[in-house]
Parts: sequence; C-alpha cells; structure tokens
Amino acid sequence: MKRFSRLFTALDQTTRTSAKVTALAQYFTAAPDSDKLWTIALLSGRRPKRGVTTTLLREWAAETAEIPLWLFDESYAIVGDLAETIALVLPPPQRRAERTLTNWMSTLQELGQLDLAEKKTRVLEAWDSLEPIERFVFNKLITGGFRVGVSQKLMTRALSRATGIEEPELAHRIMGDWTPLSTTYPDLILAENPNTDASKPYPFYLAHQLDEKAGLGPEKDWRAEYKWDGIRGQLILRDGRYFLWSRGEELITDKFPELATLSDHLSDGTVIDGELLAWRDEAPLPFSALQKRIGRKTVPKKLLTEAPVVLKAYDLLEWQGRDLRAQPYDTRRAHLCELLDGLPTTAPLRLSASLTFKSWDHLAALRETSRAKRAEGLMLKRGKSPYLAGRKKGDWWKWKVDPLVIDAVMIYAQSGHGRRANLFTDFTFAVWNGNDLVPFTKAYSGLTDAEFRKITAWVRKNTLERYGPVRAVTPHHVFEIAFEGIQESPRHKSGVALRFPRMSRWRQDKPVQEANTLEDLKEMLAQYG
Repeated sequence: MKRFSRLFTALDQTTRTSAKVTALAQYFTAAPDSDKLWTIALLSGRRPKRGVTTTLLREWAAETAEIPLWLFDESYAIVGDLAETIALVLPPPQRRAERTLTNWMSTLQELGQLDLAEKKTRVLEAWDSLEPIERFVFNKLITGGFRVGVSQKLMTRALSRATGIEEPELAHRIMGDWTPLSTTYPDLILAENPNTDASKPYPFYLAHQLDEKAGLGPEKDWRAEYKWDGIRGQLILRDGRYFLWSRGEELITDKFPELATLSDHLSDGTVIDGELLAWRDEAPLPFSALQKRIGRKTVPKKLLTEAPVVLKAYDLLEWQGRDLRAQPYDTRRAHLCELLDGLPTTAPLRLSASLTFKSWDHLAALRETSRAKRAEGLMLKRGKSPYLAGRKKGDWWKWKVDPLVIDAVMIYAQSGHGRRANLFTDFTFAVWNGNDLVPFTKAYSGLTDAEFRKITAWVRKNTLERYGPVRAVTPHHVFEIAFEGIQESPRHKSGVALRFPRMSRWRQDKPVQEANTLEDLKEMLAQYG
C-alpha cells in the first residue's frame, strides 16, 4: 500500500504528462504483479462496489476523532473531500500493518458481506494501521471516489514503456469484461497470444473537435457523415453469439435485446462500430427516448415498443474473422457496404450514409442541417486513415454544430469540491414566466478561476437565505447558458431539461429584466426537442 500511495501522490502533485508516465512506468516495473493488475483495474474504471455508506464513515470518523458530527460536517464543507477530511481528523495510528494494495482490496471486497458491527471493526482497524496518505487513499477506495488525473491512454503508454509491448496491443488487451479476480497480470498483459474470450472488443477510435476547417487540405481526401446523437457502441458476432459494448467499456448486450436478430443476418467474425439510436419510421427519435432505456437492468416490453433501437454502422473493424483496422477507411467502408447490402429492412442495422459535398463551404451548409436530422454535427474522416486506438489528432475530426444558448438569471449558488471548496461554482439558473423566475437548469463549468472568485465574493455579500449548503441570492446576474439539446421533463418545474448545460458567458452587460423567458425555452423545445 505504501508503494501505491506514493504513486498516487506523485500523480496527484503534477500536471506534466511526462512526469506521470515516468511515475507509472517505474511503478509497473517494480510493483508485485497482483498490485500491478489492481492498479490497471482502478485506473481503467474497474472499481469494486462500495461496501460501506458515506453516512457510516462520517459517523465512525467523528466518533474515533472524538468530535461532534456537526463539527466533522463543518470541516468537510471547508476541505471539500470526504476521504481527505477523514484522514485529517483521525488520531495518529497506533500500529502498523505492512499490507499490499491487493491485500487491502481484498478487505474492501469482503466488507459488503459483513454485518454492521464487523464492518465497523474492519474499517477502524484499517484507519489505526495506516499513515495519513495511506488512509487518504484507502478512504478514496472505500468511498468509491477514487479518481486521479490519469487517462487510460496515459496509463497504456506507461505500461508500454515498462513492458516493451506496443501501445495499441496493450489497449486491446485491457479491453473487455475482466476483473483482477478473473485473470492475472501475466495472462492479461504479458502473454503473447492471450486466450481472450469471444466478447473482447477493440479500443474505440475517438475524434478531436474541429473548430475550423482550414488546414485539412483538399476536400477529395476526406469523407463526411452525420455525427449521430446516441450511444456509441461496438457490435461483436463471434462463436455463434453476439455482444454489444458501449464506448465506456460496459457490456450492454442485455439492454438492447432487439439486436439479437442480427445473428441471423451477419456471419461470425464480424465487429461493427456504430451508434445506437432510438428509431422509428426510418428516422431517429429524440435522445430522450433512448435515455429512458439507459441504466435499466431489464427493458420492459412497453419501452421496447416506444423506443425501438437500431445500430447506425460507422465502420467495420473485423470481417470474416480478419482484423481490418490497419486497412484504409475507404477499404473498410467498401467492405461495410458489401456486408450490409441486401440486409432486410426489418434488421435493426442501418448504414451511416456518406455525404457528398463539392467544397468546404458546401459541407459547412450541410453541417447546418444536422440538428434538424437529430444529429450533433458532422464526422470528417480521411479516406486513407487506419482505425486507431483512442483519441488521435489528424485523421478523424468531429465538427459539431454551434450549441443552443439562452440567457438566464442566477438564483442559487453552492460551493464546489476539492480545490474549489472555498468558491461558489455550482449555480441554479432561472428564466422569466411573467413576473416570476422559474428555475430550469444547473451549471458549474465555463467560467475562469478569476470569474469564479469574483462571483464568490458577490454571493457572500448578497445571500438572501441558506438551505444547508445552498444559498439563495439576489436575482441580479445574467449568464448565457450553452447546451446541446433540450427535452420535455415532467420532473422539473419548468417542464424542460437541458443536455450538457454550461456557462458560456457572464452577461454583465445585460440587466436581469432582459433574460429569456419560459416561453423562449418552450419554443426551443418545439423546434429541437
């Protein structure tokens, strides 16, 4: 645990990519194999389920520190992080336990099976045997809040340096449905021909945002299609079975049972990259229709009828059992068209059509039609490009339409977390409905640190009421709120909900009376919902 805690500290204290890669590579060279495996799992999002509630941890920490719970909560509000607050208030450890990361992860997994008294005993014993930084990391793990500024791509780069295995190969090896309990580090990482199961997906190729089309070169080198607004997925047919993976490496086969019929139309050894869309009458439904199916373990018949799903096929990664990723996009696309040619319309699979354009200006005009087609914009792909792993700049670009915007009034403010615990960063916004302000969304990103400090000073001087951590403030400031979509929502007083809202501009030039109205939002809903 000491070695892992040192790694966490090294990663947390730098923003330099090279320093993080070096720290990880050194760790992957020296740590025990079982600890390496758990570290790969943790950094790729494979965290164990929380075995103890945060409410219990707060109570046990306050009791152990011999402070009242209200004082602990006040400290938590200032520190902004539960794991750190616990580590700070606890008394010094009275004993030492030289245990590895793997040992502690076993303890965390066992907690879920224990009764309350035994859980408490185990947690208190852990706190009493760990140094402060180790306690902090342990608390992060036990609360399910373990996060560190390391992407999976960066971790893969460090693994490559430590093992000598190429990054794309490593990225593929750590994909799929595995846990540290179902494999070993040598089997997962070092085996030259790992015996992977048939469900194993390929790493997704991710595009960079294109702000300007200038510099891409001749139009003839590029292919364009709509960037559909759904869930990116990878369909796999191998060994007579089909599997469906989300971009977040979640196996979602059971959530979309209608795709099972594709096994009747496609041959074994086929892997398709595409977008899951709610679909009716040969057109996509609003994202809100698909959203009703997200997060459900089982999908009732009513939802299957209301929001049937198809896969819009973008790319063909495997065909007849052959990995096509190294071949040019144009070649993969030709194979994809051949594969889908003659497929019955009843099959829940559609080709994402290529757009024909004569010039960049012509393509820009096509981009403006995206929202009307329930798309987010365009995808641009170089015809000669291979299918790479992760986010690579140069050959694939997403050219999204400009966001929708509305001017709104800030009416509530709440403190942030972590390094922004002393700033008000989370705000609730409202629009006018007659003479009343109706709340309709929250946003917490988009301002600079200097702007957050300025609005924080204002909030402290203009608080009208307090509701726990939330402050009602004088309606005075107008912000431009940018968002990607709007949908009807009976759960909200305004009747609408926004997708990905953020503050795009602080309208200090605009009086509060000139903010938008609820009617403006409903017009947007009628047009874009």
